[in-house]
Formats: sequence, C-alpha cells, structure tokens
Amino acid sequence: MSRHVITTERAPAAVGPYSQAVRAGDLIYTAGQVGIRPETRQFAGPDIESQTRQALENLKAILEAAGSCLEHVVKTTVFLTDMSEFARMNAVYAEFFPLAPPARSTVQVAALPLGARVEIEAVAQACACASQRA
Repeated sequence: MSRHVITTERAPAAVGPYSQAVRAGDLIYTAGQVGIRPETRQFAGPDIESQTRQALENLKAILEAAGSCLEHVVKTTVFLTDMSEFARMNAVYAEFFPLAPPARSTVQVAALPLGARVEIEAVAQACACASQRA
C-alpha cells in the first residue's frame, strides 16, 4: 500500500511534527483541524460556531488537496473543550454534512492546541468528487 503526505496552503500549516493529512491506499487520514484561518494564522472568531466552521473549511481544503471531499468522509472525531457547546457545534457541523453524515465521535478534552475550543479530524475515501468537477 502506498503512503503519500498531503499538504496545502489553503489550510493552516502543521504546528508540530505531523502532516496535514496522509493518504494510505484509498483512505485519507487528516490531522485534527482547529478554527484558524490559514491566511492570518488567527482564530476565525472567539465563539464555537466560527471556530467549528473554520475547522471544517480547513478539513475541506485538505481533503480537496488529497483528491477527495466532505461527501466522502466516513468518520470524524470532534474534540470540544466544553461539552455544553455541543448543540451549537452540531448546528454548524450539520451545514457541512446535510445528507448521509459520516460516523462521528465527540469527546470533551481538558485543552486543545493554541487555546482552540474545537478540533476536528476525519477519515475519508479518496475519489473524484462531483463538487470538485463543478
């Protein structure tokens, strides 16, 4: 099975010794993404909604660089620093996965890198997505 490191400038660069994503065979494994805008290296906002939206935009950019898309995500893991924000995170998340959402785990953690409120990672199938051809 081949292993290929994925990088894109459309998502924040790794802040440690890890890759934005790795493609292994027909699967893409992303690193966890927080709500930082790649162009400013600042959080998209202080609230859970803006950080969730940006984290998912970052995942989308990485998946597209790897030859996939959000439509082919099979599993996500969401890390929250405050589970009381679950419903607000979930409302934004639902915008990105309106039909046949992937399997998901959501856990509360003590802290996240850079003081983020949310971090999201994904596993996706490699494919040529319809949204990329449009």
